[in-house]
Amino acid sequence: MSVDIDALVDRRRLRRKVTFWRVATFIVIAAVLVGGLLYVSGVAEFSKRKAHIARIAVEGVIIEDRKTLKMIEKIGKSEAVKGVVVSINSPGGSTTGGEALYQALRELAEKKPVVAEIRTIGTSAGYMVAIAADHIVARYNTITGSIGVLFQFGNVQKLLETVGIEMDAVKSAPLKAEPDFYSPATPEARAMLETLVMDSYDWFVGLVAERRKLAPAKARDLANGRILTGHEALGEKLIDAIGGEDKAIAWLETEKGVAEDLPVVTWTTRENLEELPFSSRVSREFGKGIGSALLNPINDAKGLIPRGLTLDGLVSVWQASDAADNKR
Repeated sequence: MSVDIDALVDRRRLRRKVTFWRVATFIVIAAVLVGGLLYVSGVAEFSKRKAHIARIAVEGVIIEDRKTLKMIEKIGKSEAVKGVVVSINSPGGSTTGGEALYQALRELAEKKPVVAEIRTIGTSAGYMVAIAADHIVARYNTITGSIGVLFQFGNVQKLLETVGIEMDAVKSAPLKAEPDFYSPATPEARAMLETLVMDSYDWFVGLVAERRKLAPAKARDLANGRILTGHEALGEKLIDAIGGEDKAIAWLETEKGVAEDLPVVTWTTRENLEELPFSSRVSREFGKGIGSALLNPINDAKGLIPRGLTLDGLVSVWQASDAADNKR
């Protein structure tokens, strides 16, 4: 009996020790994570106090983002920022999102020299953002252009008929809530949408003509929705040079008097926990998990939400999936 009691006591002692070390390990990891976050944040803020070129990354689907607009305003007020590179890799997005970014960058360009670098893709609203800069560079095979606007809507009338569901509505006027998803669009509703789209389209084409110094007729000819390579865009005067970020920085130095060899600092609306100084893969993954949970969980799902659920209103976006479907 005494042996059983001694064994039980030993097991309890062992459990207490294991629990203690588990808690201690968790506290140490948490402390390192917090310390690392403060370290990264401190380094980032310190680097922004010295003379540098600010990099603004415009990636993925463009929507109106107040934090980004505030960040651009802050860049304009920073005496340490000597020039700005807008690094674009986006198929476009909402027309209002592109408009907001365009206006913010134009205001920034009145205070700082701004150059745009289009990377893999910069189409539709992505190209709208690029023309806010005073100089545009792109790779030879960059996909750009797709200047235009669209408004998409679906109709599930046949599906509802199949499952035996009828929809009806009482409206204050015939065009209220048109088009709907359960009946064909009326000629009046379609005409309304065409007016909406063409008004936005004319505004977009006007921006292209103004910023790229093109005749209105030439700008409209280019704004037929087609995409171009960087090489083709250079020939059509939609961009200014072929190259990458080094070419963009060279323009800032030679044409705008920005000092050579300034560091390029990426400005973001949040800190990147992937830069925490850990060598262990486990701790990096743990850090990213904490960061995703605390900072911006939606950002990791970018591109996973079905098209049509993420953007409301007028859209200026090149849809590669549609182009692929049309080839089948």
